[in-house]
Amino acid sequence: MRTDEELMAAYVDGDATAFGELFERLSPVLLRTMQRQLLHREEATDLVQQTFLQLHRARNDFRQGSKLRPWLFTIAMNLKREHLRRVKRRPEAPLELDGHNDPAEGPRGAERADAQSMLKKGLGDLPEDQREVIVLHWFEGLSFPEVAEIVGASVNAVKVRAHRGYVSLRKILGDPRNPLPKAP
Repeated sequence: MRTDEELMAAYVDGDATAFGELFERLSPVLLRTMQRQLLHREEATDLVQQTFLQLHRARNDFRQGSKLRPWLFTIAMNLKREHLRRVKRRPEAPLELDGHNDPAEGPRGAERADAQSMLKKGLGDLPEDQREVIVLHWFEGLSFPEVAEIVGASVNAVKVRAHRGYVSLRKILGDPRNPLPKAP
């Protein structure tokens, strides 16, 4: 099996099937990332397609020897930010998952569905820069150096954002190790 970078090199050299392999391999990961931050699956799907369109258009700009995933995620995150800026002016209804219609959620019980719903809401309450780092590092499994490259920040800045985000999530979700003071 060829690496992502080998497939990209083949695509740049004119192998159209390499693009199809890249799309099949990387679009599910990008779709999961986008869906964590967008209300509608259609929006996430559109952004994934736009990401691959941008990859196609910029294929000759890809530097040989570079990692493909951080480059592709950078494109995707920039498109997502642009999309969120455009729709920010329109009011959005809060997303409440019921655990039955979510394609990522199997029949695992109401407790798990409630926890996922709380986590999604908690992530939504975080500042964008913290949420983005947590999603890329924790949920997508990218290393801090890869995340730093994607978001255009230093590795230390990314680690600080992640730490602050995790602290905020604990407060939002009511972590028993870090209880919130009770209201009088």
